[in-house]
Amino acid sequence: MEQKNVGILLNASAHRGVPQGRTGWESLACYEEAADAYGLTPCYLKLSDIDSATGYSTAYIKGHQGYKRVVIPIPQVIHNRAIYPPGNTGTERLAARGVKVFNRRSRYGKDEIHRLLSLNSGLLRHLPGTEAGSEGLRRMMEQYPDLILKPRRGSIGKGIMRMRREDKKGWLLDYLHNGRMVTVNIDPSSLPYALLRRIDAGSYLIQERIPLAEAGGRPFDLRVTVQRRWGGEWAVTGLFAKLAPPGGFVSNIAQGGEAAQAAFALEQAFPARAAAHYRMSAASLGLAVAHCLEHSLPGLADIGLDIGLTRDGKLFFIECNGRDQRYGFYKAGLPEVWKDTYRRPMGYARYLLEGGSE
Repeated sequence: MEQKNVGILLNASAHRGVPQGRTGWESLACYEEAADAYGLTPCYLKLSDIDSATGYSTAYIKGHQGYKRVVIPIPQVIHNRAIYPPGNTGTERLAARGVKVFNRRSRYGKDEIHRLLSLNSGLLRHLPGTEAGSEGLRRMMEQYPDLILKPRRGSIGKGIMRMRREDKKGWLLDYLHNGRMVTVNIDPSSLPYALLRRIDAGSYLIQERIPLAEAGGRPFDLRVTVQRRWGGEWAVTGLFAKLAPPGGFVSNIAQGGEAAQAAFALEQAFPARAAAHYRMSAASLGLAVAHCLEHSLPGLADIGLDIGLTRDGKLFFIECNGRDQRYGFYKAGLPEVWKDTYRRPMGYARYLLEGGSE
């Protein structure tokens, strides 16, 4: 098999750490092992080093004496693992000149994803009630006793708030402040100006809070990693559970949540047979979401989906992560699945280099 280059596009901060191997949870060793299995050489890029006019880029490539910065032709296939602010067109420009960039965008507005999925009649029953704006908040308060307020473009659980009805007159607002849960009383007839300003700025969505199944008294959801592989087909690489901290409502690992094997969490909440059924159902829902989104999001190939499961066995789509934080599999004690999350994209990259279509 002929050795070929594949680009791994990183944010500037991670790219800066490549020579020292300090790239956070982006495992260079996993990229290199996976790429080698498919006859690929990973070339670590950042957008500002790619010159579309000349067709060349500087990149870090590992050699016998460590990582060396070299000038190479722009790789014909690039896996995007960087996050750019809205309006950045760098990956689109690369695609326009014929480079196959997969996961072209790695961050999507939660409202955009919800809108796209709501167009699919088969997925509607898996979508939580969702509104925006202060009027939407008031409508949701009339309809549901428990709400989640989440940033449209937030990640790793930052900025998420919970509003819950205490009684017929009052509500409680829960939020994290400096790693500590804060709860304040809210008068529904006179909502705080600071809260309404955030909501009306369009930066927040309001959703019904799903009454999640619990493991040991801790609510959990499932992270389902869905990726394209060799041959171009979508496949579920794996799934794990994210448990909220005791007394918390946010399951994100970066906000104090804990990763656990999906079977462990599910069997804490349900009989073994039902747990196995729900695990397969969550995987099937993940595939259905990927197949739906691919029609509207060019280059989509590698996503992490949060799937919620209620105590009575109903599945809900919660969130789509365009840059899946793969380390959850490692923290859940699933190192081979963690490595698979690197192998699948490299298999897909080889498929594209062999002439496969996106």
